[in-house]
Amino acid sequence: MRTLLFLIGLSLVLWIVPSRPAGAQPAYDLLIENGRVLDGSGNPWIRADVAVDDGDIAAVGDLEAAGADTVIDASGHYVAPGFIDAHSHAGSGLADSTLSAARPLLAQGITTVVINPDGGGAVDLEAQRDSLSAHGLGVNAAPLVPHGAIRDSVMGMADRAPTDAEMEAMKRLVREGMAAGAFGLSSGPFYAPGSYAETEEFIATARVASAHGGVYQSHIRDESNYSVGLIAAVDEVIRIARAADLPGIVTHIKALGPPVWGFSAAVERRVERARAEGVEVFADQYPYMASATSLTAALVPRWAQAGGRDSLVARIQDPNTRTRLREAMVPNLERRGGAGRLQFRSYAPDPTIEGRTLAEVADEEGEPPLTTALDLIEEGTPGVVSFNMLASDVERFMRQPWTMTSSDGGLGPMGEGVPHPRNYGAFPRKLSTYVQEQAVVDLGFAIRSMTHLPASVLGLTERGRLEPGARADVVVFDPDRIDDPATFQAPHQLSEGVEHVVVNGVLVRRDGTFTGARPGRVLSHSAE
Repeated sequence: MRTLLFLIGLSLVLWIVPSRPAGAQPAYDLLIENGRVLDGSGNPWIRADVAVDDGDIAAVGDLEAAGADTVIDASGHYVAPGFIDAHSHAGSGLADSTLSAARPLLAQGITTVVINPDGGGAVDLEAQRDSLSAHGLGVNAAPLVPHGAIRDSVMGMADRAPTDAEMEAMKRLVREGMAAGAFGLSSGPFYAPGSYAETEEFIATARVASAHGGVYQSHIRDESNYSVGLIAAVDEVIRIARAADLPGIVTHIKALGPPVWGFSAAVERRVERARAEGVEVFADQYPYMASATSLTAALVPRWAQAGGRDSLVARIQDPNTRTRLREAMVPNLERRGGAGRLQFRSYAPDPTIEGRTLAEVADEEGEPPLTTALDLIEEGTPGVVSFNMLASDVERFMRQPWTMTSSDGGLGPMGEGVPHPRNYGAFPRKLSTYVQEQAVVDLGFAIRSMTHLPASVLGLTERGRLEPGARADVVVFDPDRIDDPATFQAPHQLSEGVEHVVVNGVLVRRDGTFTGARPGRVLSHSAE
């Protein structure tokens, strides 16, 4: 009787849970079928399926016989690794519970952002990690150690070389940041206080990052002819990379303003020569002919910023110094192409000027543009968009195999200010304008610049490619709909055409709709 009952029970189990047929493929968490797969290497697309399981890419190929908890039909769509933004100012926004879902980034297909660029950002990376993780993240964040913030914490806004003790303190903070998982050192010798540092200071701190396998990313000392000139500024990055023995990145590479239009060819030769000599030199770029910065950074000489904002305001209010300062700003305004090429994007004391140019505001006030500029800077910190690049330079830089894609964008509340449209559209713009419309680069080349190249340069070893074992950051986009509707006058518009986005194996956007999931992580260089 017991044997009979056992056989009856066993037959019921086998009937309820049939055995898998011999040779059947396994079941996965997610299966993306019938897509045109771009693996990130730069190769042309292939027709393939992509399986995701337990947060990783489990298989790529013909998976017709496989099953999955969730199946997405990607017919007619491209499937690529999640995009990596090599230069992002989204760090502060991601720490805000109302913004940490990162919807403007996900709508572009961005799954990882590199934060703390230009030498600015958090000095205490452990505290930053806690603040970023507090509300969950829609994307991954890869932090850099910011030289300028470290210098400010040790020396303030002093315009001088560090003492031996101060130099050791800065090196210690870089070492602590790298030990906390940073991917390298960022610098901003164009900005104060980084502009007060000599090259040897950057070499000394970059050597600390190099000892931990990091990179050196720099907003170079001069993108025009403000001080040392564009070519010498690129040479400085090469010198630092060579001396510190680490990859050097000319971040948001450009030839800014009429005095250096056409200099992209000379920059290309400098980088190619350095690479031929064995120096790892790269660049990143956003696909626009306008930059964004503060009005102070664009027009005010660095000597006037020494000591910080209070000292700057005191100089503006002193009649004699104000005259000297205004005279020094004349060539800086010319470098930017004049007051009509500076559009206000943010200004807390008077938001009504946002979206208007310095020329328009000055005309309304009945004042010369530089008088208006000094008045505005005295009362606050105006942010500006600067229309200052030449199409042929943008295209030449974009064609280089050592140029990564970035946004240089931030993450703020939708509808607030008139920010640069790169906050919403940088990556789709490159695909729609520079791949599809103008054919500056081909699709595989563009995807590589957004995925495998930055992952390789920055040490994101588990990301940037679609192959078994890689982390499952995936984007699926419709080539017929990919678009960046954000404009300079109406920037608060999400990109279109990115249908599905996967971050660490979790769908965060499906069929063009955000799922609400926040599976992103603060990445650690030591763990990648």
